Amino acid sequence: MERPSLEINLPDTHEEGKLYVVDSLNNLNKLNVCPDGSQHALDEEENTGDTGENTAGSNIRNQCLFFVTFILTLIVSLALVSFVIFLIIQTRNKMDQITSRLLSEKKNIEELKKMNNMILKHLNQSRIKR
Repeated sequence: MERPSLEINLPDTHEEGKLYVVDSLNNLNKLNVCPDGSQHALDEEENTGDTGENTAGSNIRNQCLFFVTFILTLIVSLALVSFVIFLIIQTRNKMDQITSRLLSEKKNIEELKKMNNMILKHLNQSRIKR
């Protein structure tokens, strides 16, 4: 199969632009010429011969990702702690309500015992009189 030659006219581009276009054409040529297995080997060779710009960019990206993950973790932790504190306060309020009810019921029971004793005394006295 014949491949058409790629001619690009770049009259007003700067040197960096030309290098970028040439690099892109080289990458395109590698994709067309090399099979999948050998392309991976070529990519590894290019990565080892890199100037460090990609690793610096990936380090910054990793640091930003770590920072964002850390902030999200802190926010979720704060939300969970707030929810637990809310539950503790609600539980304390319910316990206070139950305690006050128990105390009032205890008072009612003591009053009923006193009334029962009074009734029993009255009945005992009325039996004795008869």
